[in-house]
Amino acid sequence: MSGSRIRVGGADPYDVVVGTGVLGELPAMAGERARAVAVVHAEGLPEIARPVCGALERAGLTVHAFPVPDGEAAKEAGVLAGLWSGFAAAGMTRTDVVVGVGGGATTDLAGFAAASWLRGVRAVLVPTTLLGMVDAAVGGKTGINIPEGKNLVGAFHPPAGVLCDLTTLVTMPREDYISGLAEVIKAGFIADPKILELVEADPAGAASPDGPHTRELVERAVQVKADVVSADLRESGLREILNYGHTLAHAIEKAEDYRFRHGHAVAIGMVYAAELARLAGRLPAGLVERHRAVLTSVGLPVSYGAEWPGLRATMTIDKKARGATLRFVVLDGLAKPGRLEGPGEDLLAAAYREVAR
Repeated sequence: MSGSRIRVGGADPYDVVVGTGVLGELPAMAGERARAVAVVHAEGLPEIARPVCGALERAGLTVHAFPVPDGEAAKEAGVLAGLWSGFAAAGMTRTDVVVGVGGGATTDLAGFAAASWLRGVRAVLVPTTLLGMVDAAVGGKTGINIPEGKNLVGAFHPPAGVLCDLTTLVTMPREDYISGLAEVIKAGFIADPKILELVEADPAGAASPDGPHTRELVERAVQVKADVVSADLRESGLREILNYGHTLAHAIEKAEDYRFRHGHAVAIGMVYAAELARLAGRLPAGLVERHRAVLTSVGLPVSYGAEWPGLRATMTIDKKARGATLRFVVLDGLAKPGRLEGPGEDLLAAAYREVAR
């Protein structure tokens, strides 16, 4: 086994283990009190779920497997209710554990199932995608979607541990891997410019799970998120910087009925946030162009053409709004995130014209 440990602090600290062959850590993360484990896994990943179940069974645990739909289709109330019924039939108790295996949608669902079952049971997450490793599985946010918006129903429920086995990335479809790079690049812009330098030095390598810097990129992105959520679990202040690019991104995802890749939407959303900051006199044009250059170098989109009024209306019910006031994370310079509250409608529309052109 080869893995590095990144500590996520707070009231309930835990480790994110990044490396290869790290499943041996799973039984210890499940905890000494566990007798049964519910393995919630994407139904398209049986070859990854099997070794997870095997590692737990060899440790003497009773394993109940719960396949769920792939992708965002898992994050629905009906799927969650099905898990609750399955947990009841399996006799899952307060000392038992939920293990989520899959991409970010699966770990979001599994985490919320753990948070809501018997008012909260232990969760361990095994993200199998780049997006899951660097974003969804770290930080304790869990949730599902409803027709009115993405992630509007959920809970903060930190996992007992996260296992990022980099070998699973090789099995990912290329477009999904590239989508995950948006969150890695986001971490570079808000906190760790070394990430941007690694991508700019070798865009082709960055766009491949076999690239020479894959492990370092994952570790650096996880470290950024760990540092932020350790200081602010419940998004009362600092943690908002992780939402860079997400206000427009979530509106795009809803407009596309969640068939648009999250990372692709975040890439466009970051360019929008950069243009907002430029037009507000807070960010130089050169840094806006660096957004476009870095994102396009790995194959991420930087423009979008849907009608503005519909996107604007969706932003009003975004989780990051406060009352009727829109709040955006913007940059005041490289790795200098700030907030833009209540920007004028003309400014919002002008920034979108820069993205839509």
